Amino acid sequence: MSNSYFDRINERRHTASIKWDSYTGNGEVIPLWVADMDFRTAPVVREAMIRRAESGVYGYSFADEDYMDSLAGWFEGRHGYSIDTSMVIPVPGVVPALSAIIKALVKPGEGVIIQPPVYNCFFSSVRNNGCRLLENPLQRIDLPDGRFTYEMDLDGLAELAARPDAKLMILCNPHNPAGRAWREEELEQVAEICRENGVRVVSDEIHCEIVMPGCEYVPYGNIDRSAVVCTSPSKAFNTAGLHTSNIVCPDADTREAIDHAVNVNEVCDLTCFGVDALKASYTQEGADWVDSLCDYIWENYRFFAKTVAERLPECPVTMLEATYLPMIDVSAIEGYTSEQLEEKLKAEAGVWVNAGEMYGREGFLRVNLACPRATLAEGLDRLCKGLSALKRR
Repeated sequence: MSNSYFDRINERRHTASIKWDSYTGNGEVIPLWVADMDFRTAPVVREAMIRRAESGVYGYSFADEDYMDSLAGWFEGRHGYSIDTSMVIPVPGVVPALSAIIKALVKPGEGVIIQPPVYNCFFSSVRNNGCRLLENPLQRIDLPDGRFTYEMDLDGLAELAARPDAKLMILCNPHNPAGRAWREEELEQVAEICRENGVRVVSDEIHCEIVMPGCEYVPYGNIDRSAVVCTSPSKAFNTAGLHTSNIVCPDADTREAIDHAVNVNEVCDLTCFGVDALKASYTQEGADWVDSLCDYIWENYRFFAKTVAERLPECPVTMLEATYLPMIDVSAIEGYTSEQLEEKLKAEAGVWVNAGEMYGREGFLRVNLACPRATLAEGLDRLCKGLSALKRR
């Protein structure tokens, strides 16, 4: 797929887009916030959607044998992760899946381990089920080139896992917003710690396809065959609005409990469009498209890192191994929380990024790079001008 495909500007304003139409202030903003790409999906997926639309019948659908074979074939062929389709529970989204898994496996008042800064819905899914958050913060590592990254605090994880109230760990693999593609040895240590302490692991792997050159996604299910794994084509193929995800759970009793919770929460139905989209996504044409997408996002990241280094040298950025969501350290912009910076950048600079407080850690902004380079360039120009102006106040 050529760069021209991803360079194309797709007008999304006035389409009921959460990303583009949620801002209610004066003027228009460049939205570099929610994890939603501005690219058209893969042609093979678009063609499948057109065929389904032309049928004129959009009734109830289920994950049929072709759906399951597509899912299993993709992960086996692309990632070496064998999925027995009898272990799969289809659901309309990873967030509803996480909520159902917590409901099934953790009693109110018991603890769930998370690793902030991390996806905001981890916090709400735990709290909404009446469970206790056990935070194992990632450790920041400053790099010689001026960027920074994160590592797991494995000693801290061992301490938390040894608590009698610790029952579950939610792993983010790859990690949003740290941008890490966890290495095999890191995941093996997580598995050993949790196994020794009787802590179950559920791994959110929704970003697994968005991996940068030279890096690798390691399926946690290959490390710990007893783990519960959540997957979806939505991030890689920009199909979040089609509500299609899957829970992979090898243990029959655990799977029965999760399936019951899924039905109690009434999150058990797929859409006919989502079923067809997954089948089309998990093909060779889909794989070729995702490879081109990752190359384009990598070039966007290089542009992003160079721009910020030149115009805001006091604001380091994360090393990006996976996802399209790097962070900027804005602690040098004194006198403002990152939430205040987010609001001021929207109102005064016309650019929308996410504040670190959303992910459990103040002092950074998360930026979405999954857009045409012209959009990114305009958004970064506004971001740099806005932060520079605030720094001078």
